[in-house]
Amino acid sequence: MLKTLTVWNFALLENVQVEFGTGLNILTGETGAGKSILIDALGAILGHRVSADMIRTGCDWLRIEAVFSFADIPETLHEFLSAQAIDDSEGQVIITRQLTRGGRSMVLVNGCHITLTVLKQLGSFLVDIHGQNENLALMKEANQFSLLDGFQPELQAALVDYHKAYEAWHQCQQECTDKEAAARDYAQRLDMLRWQDKEISEAQLREGEDEELDNEIRKLSHAEKIASHVEEAYGLFEGGGKSGLGINAALSMVKKHLADVSRYDDSLANAQSIVDEAVISLQEAAYELRDYGEAMDFSPAKLDKLQSRMDVIYRLCKKYGATVADVLEHQQKVQKELLQIENYDDDMEALKKELARLHQEMEKQAAKLTRQRQKTAGELSAAIGQQLLSLGMPKARFSIKVEPSGKFSSSGADMVAMFFSANPGEEAKPLQKVASGGELSRIALAIKAVAASREQAVGSMVFDEIDTGIGGRTAQMVAERIALVAKFKQVLCITHLPQIACMADQHLYIAKSSVGESTVTQVHCLSEHERIREIARMASGAELTTASLDNAREMVSHAQVKKQQMASA
Repeated sequence: MLKTLTVWNFALLENVQVEFGTGLNILTGETGAGKSILIDALGAILGHRVSADMIRTGCDWLRIEAVFSFADIPETLHEFLSAQAIDDSEGQVIITRQLTRGGRSMVLVNGCHITLTVLKQLGSFLVDIHGQNENLALMKEANQFSLLDGFQPELQAALVDYHKAYEAWHQCQQECTDKEAAARDYAQRLDMLRWQDKEISEAQLREGEDEELDNEIRKLSHAEKIASHVEEAYGLFEGGGKSGLGINAALSMVKKHLADVSRYDDSLANAQSIVDEAVISLQEAAYELRDYGEAMDFSPAKLDKLQSRMDVIYRLCKKYGATVADVLEHQQKVQKELLQIENYDDDMEALKKELARLHQEMEKQAAKLTRQRQKTAGELSAAIGQQLLSLGMPKARFSIKVEPSGKFSSSGADMVAMFFSANPGEEAKPLQKVASGGELSRIALAIKAVAASREQAVGSMVFDEIDTGIGGRTAQMVAERIALVAKFKQVLCITHLPQIACMADQHLYIAKSSVGESTVTQVHCLSEHERIREIARMASGAELTTASLDNAREMVSHAQVKKQQMASA
């Protein structure tokens, strides 16, 4: 639920912090005091548009902060926050929104920056604001579907099953369409693929061949230098230097002298061992140099042949990939596509059979969904009709009709429409054609009262002057319905009617005052005594009398009895 709302420099609200309670929070005050501005500030927290014009005169910025607290965070909200990498482990959602006069905007949720689009999505999990625009939105078919489909878990499960079947069919249909579109280019494509496959196959490439050739060409290109170095190195081993004494011969003499020394003194035994090992190692190195030099092939013809082969590989790599491995991988893709094209007729036949099967399954799930919707529509219509009876419309007839449309979409294959008749003898007609503004407002309230006990996703609801154009007995009935909604949810309600105000669990009074040359709005939580005086003012005007105060006390007492009856029902 919404715990606190703090506002800085938003229109008439200079610095206001409001603490809301559970149940029904009533907001009252004189016309123009700023009640709707407070709701606009809450709307800004939920992602509604805010312009720099809303910044208080003389200020450069506005800021709004809302704290939502949960005993248990709803699973859908937790999943949404987790997807945005927002921590909700403390059971709170703290939203801060700031806007500067220069147009710079910032939105934080639990310390994490988010976009306005994400904020709007998040807002739909937190608060449902109901005003005149929402009454009109009720006439849209998409909203009527949403109301109906969210009424029963069985219907939601049927919708999930249908959606899976629809997605499978739609994906298969798209695959057929793509394959048919691609078939028009197959003739030209087939020639190109066959030519590519032939060109790569004729080259008879081996993976890693390019690296081997590169090493071999580099060696042959520098054959003279290599031979010179090998010959000089071997000569140093075997003699032929300036001294005429090779390394191996000199080392053999060292070995002989150490052997002679060892006959008289073994102190150089370790040196003798090292020299012995060196003799063997250096002799092996000399043999390897000799064999390498003898095996070298300096044939220019071989170099030309290798370079020609490398040119073939370079040309293919330039066309199909950076390395031989890439070229061979490209050939595998070509061969796979060739196989698909050559098997096009067989694949299309199998695909169309699968499409027909999936369409049959989709029809089956659509029919199941239609039946479930029709059953739910009857139950929902009856429940809403009962609420309309309690709202002073005893002769009204309300019904939701669901008919198959024959056209499949992600939401089913149905048409839904709400029908209404306010008076006996009148034929029920589509809601948007016959309902007046006042009737539409009461129908919307009836729907909210029915949905409140079932809809758990949104914990707070706002009624923004839903009492416009009603009074008397109807006002009392509307008050009882709002109190019924507050039994299941936190409700914030702006009202001018004492019948609604006396149902409050917490009564907030909004007043406007002048401080110097500026005007500020303040919010005050009324005590019981103050509340009686405010309800008396709402009922009888600004001048309070003993009779008006007694009447207010009686209204509050009567409201408490009604609320107790609702709590025990």
